[in-house]
Amino acid sequence: MLTKAFVFSMILAPMFLPACRSKLPARNRLDEKQFPPIVLWAWERPEDLQFIDTNRFGVAFLAQTLTLKGDAVVLAPRHQPLKVSASTHLIAVTRIESQKITGQRPALSATQRERLLKLILRTLELDRVAAIQLDFDAVSSERDFYRSLLQDLRAKLSADVPLSMTALASFCLGDRWLDDLPVDEAVPMIFRMGADDRSIKLSLSAGDDFNEPLCRRSYGIAIDEPLDMKFAKSRRLYVFNNHPWTQDDIHALEQRIRQ
Repeated sequence: MLTKAFVFSMILAPMFLPACRSKLPARNRLDEKQFPPIVLWAWERPEDLQFIDTNRFGVAFLAQTLTLKGDAVVLAPRHQPLKVSASTHLIAVTRIESQKITGQRPALSATQRERLLKLILRTLELDRVAAIQLDFDAVSSERDFYRSLLQDLRAKLSADVPLSMTALASFCLGDRWLDDLPVDEAVPMIFRMGADDRSIKLSLSAGDDFNEPLCRRSYGIAIDEPLDMKFAKSRRLYVFNNHPWTQDDIHALEQRIRQ
């Protein structure tokens, strides 16, 4: 928990569109709340980010991991300290995983969805959290369940609270299941993409863009993976790091963005 001190190849090309061809959803609460242009993901490890410029950098921290197992939801809250200054913009991230072992696969029931909803809403009670982000690599059979969860969550949140989700890059291509989801953004994860990694990065480097409008409000990158592309200044940049953030990491990130 938090301390008190906050101490693409040609095959893929048709799945991309030029950046301006499709209309974005009208509202983005993250912009309305003036969240910084760069957000650092802080995963399950001790992090001291008191040194960051809070006008330029926000923090999306892993608040909990929820595992769907049978008809249960197994809670693993954050155990590592996170230190940030009082002016830091914070997003509480809930990672959702599903058990794939036979006999323990998720029921995807209404009861399970209600339990998830309550646990996710509780992250807003953490000190100075202003937004929520869900991280769930939902397979096809889980997408209706995930859609219902997002709809329930949006209905429970105050009208001004931003709701973000991460999205596998494949979600943002030709698959239209993200259409009309009640989120402010779907952050495309342009790293650790497996077999399609090179093809997708080549297409983005060539100036192509994601087909899904919700995926054209932000980027999700890793500090240790090269990505030769221009980042649109209108989009928020989320950055993952395998190690605790340091001032040297921030300097390297700034250099990379300026290139």
